Amino acid sequence: MSHRQSVHDLKSLVRSFHSLIAVETVEEERVKSIVSEVASDLQQPFFEWSVTTGFRRGRGLSVGNTHDALAVLKHIEEMPGDAIYLLKDLAPHLDKPEVVRALRELTEKMTHTRSAIVVCGDPLGLPRDIESFAVRFELKLPDESERREAVRHVVEAMKARQSVAVDLTREDVQKLIQALAGLTLNQTRRVIAQAILEDGRLSPDDVARVIRLKGEIIEQGGILEFFPTGDNRFELGGFARLKEWLAEARIGFSAEARALNLTPPKGVLFVGVQGCGKSLAAKFIAREWQLPLLKLDAGRLYEKYVGESEKNFRRATQLAEAMAPVVLWIDELEKAFASGTSADADGGLSQRLFASFLTWLQEKKEGVFVVGAANDLNRTPPELLRKGRFDEIFFVDLPSLDERRGIFAIHLHFRKQEHSAFDLDALAAASEGFSGAEIEQAVIASLYRALHAKQALTTQRIFDSLRATVPLSVSRKEDIARIRSAARGRFTPVA
Repeated sequence: MSHRQSVHDLKSLVRSFHSLIAVETVEEERVKSIVSEVASDLQQPFFEWSVTTGFRRGRGLSVGNTHDALAVLKHIEEMPGDAIYLLKDLAPHLDKPEVVRALRELTEKMTHTRSAIVVCGDPLGLPRDIESFAVRFELKLPDESERREAVRHVVEAMKARQSVAVDLTREDVQKLIQALAGLTLNQTRRVIAQAILEDGRLSPDDVARVIRLKGEIIEQGGILEFFPTGDNRFELGGFARLKEWLAEARIGFSAEARALNLTPPKGVLFVGVQGCGKSLAAKFIAREWQLPLLKLDAGRLYEKYVGESEKNFRRATQLAEAMAPVVLWIDELEKAFASGTSADADGGLSQRLFASFLTWLQEKKEGVFVVGAANDLNRTPPELLRKGRFDEIFFVDLPSLDERRGIFAIHLHFRKQEHSAFDLDALAAASEGFSGAEIEQAVIASLYRALHAKQALTTQRIFDSLRATVPLSVSRKEDIARIRSAARGRFTPVA
């Protein structure tokens, strides 16, 4: 959403007699810019308040003794004419009944005027009786034009204090602006300033630096994990049908597809046996399409406070949409929405989150490709398995003989072993019933033993590790048989 669109939408709320508007955000500066522009467009005065500065117009002096929340609400009530008021961090003061009553009476009085109170802060928890007549305004993350303007301002501000060289082509600038997608304006400024301070210049090398800094900021949020495109070197053994599907689906992102009114692919769901490459497939898709990868840790969505889990989900999806085109990977979907069919288990929280997820899947912004993975079909909500939720549902079974041979080669090569020196055919035959994860662990265990013995890794050492392992296909034979039976004929095999 552009700055002008935000101004237009907020102005529409004011003009339709919404007297109390709540904006949950840490970006006070953006809110102030938007609200002041709305006031200017409506030719109304603009006032702001905080507990430290008191009540004032523009950058003027505070009016009287208005640092107290109750005092400022009474002062506003006595003011003549229509105006727009921005009250910062008012929510913490609403634990006092007299402040709640004053705010309620004031906003009810304003209902038939063109005045409006905008409250902002994060978190912005309002008492139930205030929430019932407040309208929430969602401030989207900055769009491309806002990010571009922020970069320009930072460069100009730093040039006033030191020498700054900008060594970027038009294409480099576009890459830099895209790399900043998903950050707030304040975060954008900090990242660009840090990139400049390191060597006194903005160059193509700073794109990778910005992506690294952005990844650190995203992961500090605790809900999403970020995998930059340049760091994604994951290989995938087998999965021939998936790779064929990806090659065809990639066309959906092209200009030719848009010209035919074809929308980009929405996502895929992987179901099947644990440890057989579902998570690796998500990383492989991002690598094949050269897109950044976000992993949503669904377990971290859940909070003990009412409304916080839903807020976490909105923030995660908003960030994914701001970073589009991007791959959003959600692992173990059946655990994330385990109570999706039961309103009693957690007071309906899982059910509400699941409903939000389904709605978002249907209405999400183009360019967010969702990769879901589920191990237990019995616990996977049937609504997810319905055709249309995802472009394709793939079943991931235990690897075949040829796939096991390829998996051994990948893991040996990754650990700097010349795979041609090993009897891959014999290893593939000896690992029947092993998952990809179990094969990887056999290679790792045998390498540890070889290092301990100060000897080279051999085929025999890997044989020994395989024999010491009881695969899931044996220890959970009945469960895997049930998964295979449930998936047979319903889903597309990946191989």
